[in-house]
Amino acid sequence: MTFPLITDPYFYAVTIPAVLLLGISKSGFGAGFGSLAVPMMALAVTVPEAAAILMPVLFVMDVLGMAAFRKDFDMQLLKFLLPFGMLGIVIGALLFKILNAHTVAAMVGGFTLLFLAQRLLFPPKADSAPPPRWLGALLTTTSGFTSFIAHAGGPPINAYVIPLKLSPVKFTATMAFFFFVVNLSKWIPYGMLGLLDMRNMATSLVLLPIAPIGVWIGVRLARRISQVLFYRFLYAGMLLTGVKLLWDGLH
Repeated sequence: MTFPLITDPYFYAVTIPAVLLLGISKSGFGAGFGSLAVPMMALAVTVPEAAAILMPVLFVMDVLGMAAFRKDFDMQLLKFLLPFGMLGIVIGALLFKILNAHTVAAMVGGFTLLFLAQRLLFPPKADSAPPPRWLGALLTTTSGFTSFIAHAGGPPINAYVIPLKLSPVKFTATMAFFFFVVNLSKWIPYGMLGLLDMRNMATSLVLLPIAPIGVWIGVRLARRISQVLFYRFLYAGMLLTGVKLLWDGLH
């Protein structure tokens, strides 16, 4: 018996770099780049296929990320974020068959670029207040929703958490635990939607060995980089993500 995995060389040419970027982003370093994985893979397969193939890969990356930063997360912040992330997952599951993935991509890309423009044109003062909780609830729900549709949950939640001015390690650890729970909660609805078929899962198994490499690279960088440089890379990742998602959504 042979597994019906994807054998197209072009698929692996675009997917292997995408998985490496995703692994690096899971460590917190260049976190914005992670949302590029599905758009990159969508050059070779459909968005739902790309999202399904990444499910086991994401699980391994999330576990590795949590293990690396298990003592550094912000529990109070997680308690606030997780219920809204779960709400976003429910909304995404209910609307998955209705919404066009390109529409969601354009929405996420446009929002990401607006956030960056606001941060760069009107930079917050050192003593500025953190964003209001209602905005955090809205952005985290949006993160859960876009994560379900296209594994693009990073930009919305970054827009809330970045202004909280966490240290790079605490930011990374909190996001690692948040997305572990969010990604784990996708398995049942993805299965019910028929996305976790043998072809997608067999292809995912081939990609699994790449997952630890990306996470390892990112963890080493995240623990050695200054806070200023860390956030510069984060903004660069969000810029590229925003442009790519908006382009994909409008074409």
